[in-house]
Amino acid sequence: MISVAVTLARGDFSLDVAFEGGAGVTGLFGPSGCGKTTVIRLVAGLDRPDAGRITLGERVLIDTATGARVAPHRRRIGLVFQDAQLFPHLDVATNLAYGRFFTPKPARRVETAAVIEVLGIGHLMKRRPETLSGGEKQRVAIGRALLTSPELLLMDEPLAALDDRRKLEILPFIERLRDEFAIPILYVSHSVEEVARLASTVVRLEHGRVARIGTPGEVLAPTALAPSTGRFEAISVLTGRVTRIDPAYGVSFVEHPAGRIVVPGLLEREGAEVHIAIRATDVTLALGRTPQVSVRTALAGRVAKVATDHGPFALVTMELASGDRLHAYATRLAVDDLGLDVGDGVQALIKAVSIDERGVQGLGVVAG
Repeated sequence: MISVAVTLARGDFSLDVAFEGGAGVTGLFGPSGCGKTTVIRLVAGLDRPDAGRITLGERVLIDTATGARVAPHRRRIGLVFQDAQLFPHLDVATNLAYGRFFTPKPARRVETAAVIEVLGIGHLMKRRPETLSGGEKQRVAIGRALLTSPELLLMDEPLAALDDRRKLEILPFIERLRDEFAIPILYVSHSVEEVARLASTVVRLEHGRVARIGTPGEVLAPTALAPSTGRFEAISVLTGRVTRIDPAYGVSFVEHPAGRIVVPGLLEREGAEVHIAIRATDVTLALGRTPQVSVRTALAGRVAKVATDHGPFALVTMELASGDRLHAYATRLAVDDLGLDVGDGVQALIKAVSIDERGVQGLGVVAG
């Protein structure tokens, strides 16, 4: 477990955060300049807090009250940044070995063969970094960090420099290393889909402070009507089970108690439980029987709340048959025209093409 309680002041910016992260992925999420990377640097030992304490398990990494401080290279922490930062004059095999070389033999818990297999980089061993794609470079960088046998892995926007296809290539590998190596990960990202897919706990930062801590569904869901630009960050996380995978159409079918969800791309296997992140701006509300339209996903529920102000938007919260809550942004005009009120039965229509594959657990590159 990583425990952080620190303060830091630099010019006009001040950081005052306290949180804990356990097994799996703890996501640090928030707007640019909120302090996410500063937290990563403090945990890594690259910067020092003005005051506070950071512990990793039973080890104290820094405690300003007692003067205790572990040097960065002795913290047993792996680092993965936006830029893979591979050594250009070394091939992949040697880049990987570099991570293992500086780890004392008694502390080497992660085996090279296992890392190569999980990350799918066996065919790259003799190649130099300049011959690799962006996604391949990041996989090698993750492998090098893993081979230090870290007690914690820090990932600071590891997919930010990649295009969407490369991101979809890397996400399943991050899921596998999370599940198979059982190394806690502190993961920084601007992407709600990435955080919803990977993290078990989300720490939302705003202006250098912790705004919310909880599951992705709790933290990333809107609590009130957001400013106009903030509506694009509001998501719901629905849990269902894969019932069919259709390679002919390149889609998967996920059964939810409120209805069937059609997901673009091919999920890993039938019968698997998956989590799907759905943006509130991608949900259309309908009353009564749904007419013949191209939308394949219609989830039944009841209106639990309607939040409005004097602006153009309304935030409608639906309670689905499973007890899940689904949030939808609409215009106030539409809500008034439909006469929506608490308790009304309603259907949520979700276009498959609006579901971002990065926010679907167990989904990689879309087929075709």
